[in-house]
Amino acid sequence: MQRDIAKFLKTKRKEAGLTQEQFALKAGVSIGYLRKIEQGQPIETFELLNQMLSMFNAKLGVVNQAELNDNER
Repeated sequence: MQRDIAKFLKTKRKEAGLTQEQFALKAGVSIGYLRKIEQGQPIETFELLNQMLSMFNAKLGVVNQAELNDNER
């Protein structure tokens, strides 16, 4: 599931036209940490995960549903 979240965040960041630097600044994390997250490292807290998802009007359930839809293809 962590890889799916990483892929989701990276995709949404790019769709929003944000660089890693811009997204890291908005999320309040270092660019190095954001890079690790986008590579699949677990996000340290649920609050940070929720904050990052909310920047794209998404919730954890939406990410899980996207994963299910991808698996059905």
